[in-house]
Amino acid sequence: MKCEWVKENITLYVYNELADDARYELEQHLARCTDCTAELKSTRKFHAVLSELPVEEPSPNLVAASRMRLQEVLETTQQGGLWHRLVFDPAAWLRQVRFSPALAATLVIVGFASGIGTAYKILNGGGVGQLAMGTNPPLESSISGIRSVSQAPGSNQVTIKYDTVSTQEAQGTLNDQRIQQLLLFAARDNYNSGVRMDSVDLLTQQPNATPVREALIYALRYDSNPGVRLKALDGLAAYVKSDPRVRDALLEALMNDSNPGVRTETLHLLEPVRADSSVRAVLQRLAENDQNQYIKTQARTILAEMPEFD
Repeated sequence: MKCEWVKENITLYVYNELADDARYELEQHLARCTDCTAELKSTRKFHAVLSELPVEEPSPNLVAASRMRLQEVLETTQQGGLWHRLVFDPAAWLRQVRFSPALAATLVIVGFASGIGTAYKILNGGGVGQLAMGTNPPLESSISGIRSVSQAPGSNQVTIKYDTVSTQEAQGTLNDQRIQQLLLFAARDNYNSGVRMDSVDLLTQQPNATPVREALIYALRYDSNPGVRLKALDGLAAYVKSDPRVRDALLEALMNDSNPGVRTETLHLLEPVRADSSVRAVLQRLAENDQNQYIKTQARTILAEMPEFD
């Protein structure tokens, strides 16, 4: 056994996540290797220090961004790998469960939750339900996805269908707290770009609320659909002058967005604040070496119309 392999797996050893046979081999190596023994002591000391620190809860933005990136990876990953392992190599899969307490615990929890979900569907018919107006909004952790978002023509009435263990439905106006929470959830986490588009479109009607504006900024920065990002720009346009966070998000989109249409719209929205030093700096950079000829020309035109600073 090489020291390199031991050092790569010492963390798993400290967290008791190493398979029994590999654990035995590693311990045999540690008994005769002083360098790896020192590495183990250092890792355990570091683990002890970390254990004394308070555990910080991840921010909603980080959770949402992680979920979206995971969804994008899952959408591009070929399906069937797990089924293949279960059918054609069950022994290896069972060994992984046996030697991984965390995985085994996860399977127990999933099985327990599935049982509860099945019982719930049997008792409730497994159909589409509708929340009463007086009930509290569902927790994000209990929502598995948003099916659809729609607004009644010519009214402020919004209908949202969402999944928990079965499909539910909530109705209310845009001022309803439950509706706002579901729209915020759909705008950040839903795998369906059409639902995100509808949600962001409705949120742009009330961008003055801080959580809504944050959701629009998040959509502009992280949503994979350029149409959703353009909708977010519509809702943020009125706050370019008054909110530095909005200005920074637009500058970030102007520099880094992959869609020329989003960048062009962002450039136009930034014209009212072109005298700002950060905006001027970005415009100068674009005018010098941007790959998009239209963006480059427009940046030069805007700069030429501005007075020179001494």
